[in-house]
Amino acid sequence: MSEAKKQDRTELMRQIKDEVLNLKKSPLCKERIKNKVHPVIGEGSHTAQIMFIGEAPGKNEALTGRPFCGASGRILDELLEHISVNRKDVYVTNIVKDRPPQNRDPLPVEIEMYAPFLDRQILIIKPEVIATLGRFSMEYVMKRYGLEHEVDGISKIRGKVFETDMDYGKVKVVPLYHPAVALYNGGEKDVLKKDIEVLKKIICESRTKPRSLRGYKI
Repeated sequence: MSEAKKQDRTELMRQIKDEVLNLKKSPLCKERIKNKVHPVIGEGSHTAQIMFIGEAPGKNEALTGRPFCGASGRILDELLEHISVNRKDVYVTNIVKDRPPQNRDPLPVEIEMYAPFLDRQILIIKPEVIATLGRFSMEYVMKRYGLEHEVDGISKIRGKVFETDMDYGKVKVVPLYHPAVALYNGGEKDVLKKDIEVLKKIICESRTKPRSLRGYKI
């Protein structure tokens, strides 16, 4: 990709950040301003072939402006290391860009308000693989992008690969548990590792295809 196109993507991401910063119609934005914390737009490569989508920022994320930088983030880093993927080569974000109070689940109206920013991020990055982290992101992505008939309980479809058509080409969607499950039940970490191995398989298979996941070393 040319340097000019990379700069274009960076500028488009900057526009999203500016809009989220000034999303005054959102109660979460007002809460963020009152608490003097940050929105969490996303982090990683703007040309990433794998995009991880969580649900909403937590306390550490709001304090730093970085996604998955607390305990859940350490587990995500461990999972990426398990499949030999460097975090800087993927893109990590959430549907909701501002922290819900007390880390509660995002409300439907909050998802509806912030989801258009996520949709734009997807079109900017054009990932080949979208890995959803948790039930809320799974349901949003699958329903939004033509997989509504495949939606089921996350325990039933985690680690499975679904393919859909985006404006820019075919994309694989892989629902995964949110890394936080391992914080409450240590035994779930093995489940998380087993499920994320499907991404390693996709990377290996993509090596022989024209639009390969180059840059990832397995």
